[in-house]
Amino acid sequence: MGASADNGLKIVVVGGFGVGKTTLVRSVSEIRPLNTEETMTQAGESVDDIAHVGTKTATTVAFDFGRITLDAHNVLYLFGAPGQERFWFLWDRLFSGTLGAVVLVDTRRIDDSWYAIDRLEHHGTPFIVACNDFGGPVRAGADVREALDLDPDVPLVDCDARSRESAKEVLITLVRHVQARHATAAGVRGELV
Repeated sequence: MGASADNGLKIVVVGGFGVGKTTLVRSVSEIRPLNTEETMTQAGESVDDIAHVGTKTATTVAFDFGRITLDAHNVLYLFGAPGQERFWFLWDRLFSGTLGAVVLVDTRRIDDSWYAIDRLEHHGTPFIVACNDFGGPVRAGADVREALDLDPDVPLVDCDARSRESAKEVLITLVRHVQARHATAAGVRGELV
């Protein structure tokens, strides 16, 4: 896709440390993603919770960036946010101008998702929750919804961030959710007129 796209739509992928944000952006991007990964060191072990991410050797320190062309006029820009608490100050900037967000969740560490959901709700950013498959026990959707105290209208899906098709389905779910929210808001505005 060249410079002919008229409409760039921004989506942010957020979640805890090591939940698969970089992997999701890589699996679905049509371009070689830009990433700001650095090698993890022993110094970071005292700062970052590395439980359940024992094989992880690199970590995002600013953001990941990918792109998906929808048609001749529309492009999705994907931004994967860093997951460690020490980089959360970047999130509010990444949320600016965002169409919507995907909160990627590792159900073995579900508490790592609270901050992302809190910030998105604070900004009024539409979001969905995607539970990434790490090959462990699968938690029932109702259990995850209750654990995260999600509103009933927030979509909750399972995914495999390594799979292009699965990542595409996550993004399609987000776009449909955003469209439904806009249609509902337009209907409410119409009733008030």
